[in-house]
Amino acid sequence: MLFTNTERFHFAKDPAVIHFGDTYFLYYTILYVPEPNFKIGVGIATSKDMENWTLAGEIPLEQECELNGLGAPAAIVLDGKVHLFYQTYGNWRRDAICHAVSEDGIHFVKNPENPIYRPTADWCSGRAIDADVCVFNDKLYLYFATRDHAMKIQKVGGAYASLDSGFGRDAWTDIAKQALVAPEFQWEGECIEAPATIVNDGKMFMFYGGAYNCKPQQVGYAVSADGEFFKKGSAEPFLRCGAPDAWNSSESGHPYVFRDDDGRAYLFYQGSADMGKTWYLSRVEIGFDENNTPYIKE
Repeated sequence: MLFTNTERFHFAKDPAVIHFGDTYFLYYTILYVPEPNFKIGVGIATSKDMENWTLAGEIPLEQECELNGLGAPAAIVLDGKVHLFYQTYGNWRRDAICHAVSEDGIHFVKNPENPIYRPTADWCSGRAIDADVCVFNDKLYLYFATRDHAMKIQKVGGAYASLDSGFGRDAWTDIAKQALVAPEFQWEGECIEAPATIVNDGKMFMFYGGAYNCKPQQVGYAVSADGEFFKKGSAEPFLRCGAPDAWNSSESGHPYVFRDDDGRAYLFYQGSADMGKTWYLSRVEIGFDENNTPYIKE
């Protein structure tokens, strides 16, 4: 699989995939206006085989908080409906997480309380981007990227809500008023972002993008038994950027993990060959060995 939006500047970032009905839905960031007046949104593509994708629509910019842009979606199917969590864009430290619901995967009703979540500013800048959601221990866990007060170091925070809460502003409880995963290894630079979670054999695995875009960003992972305390699985990247002549030579980043109805799991990610001028999406299948350690299947 190698996908981009040819109608919008060959730009496709920040993938999120679900299997809904008999169709796969891909939600991803699209580019409306290139630099210097950069503006992004969320596109939708559909597929029957997860290999060939057809453009199927876009999420309209409707609410006041969305007018500067939106992006980096996360999707999950709950009680027969698609729930989309996405970030506002263009507001710097005021960017936050929004929520919408759909009965067909294409047309969404926005939560009237949007934005529905941002962290308190006592431990970080108060910003929240790159949402990911995962059902764990009968709650919906929300993970996001934020920054320190100097807006220099990117790190991951989290919150949770009851599954029957409606996911409005009052539904969320912070997991901890501190980073759950932060950069520490040389290849991670000053950035841990794009958390992507999956539960396997009772543990939560969080894949993440390490380093800012095209530094290069590569994918690592951390493991948790409770959704709060995470331990990194390796000091080296789980998924590296490509060779100098490859489509992902500048980056393999911003992961998303998807488990299909048959139990097979896939890691979707973005890549660029030209330092971020154009962006494509691809995937690899992953498995877990007898020690519950993830690996990339050949």
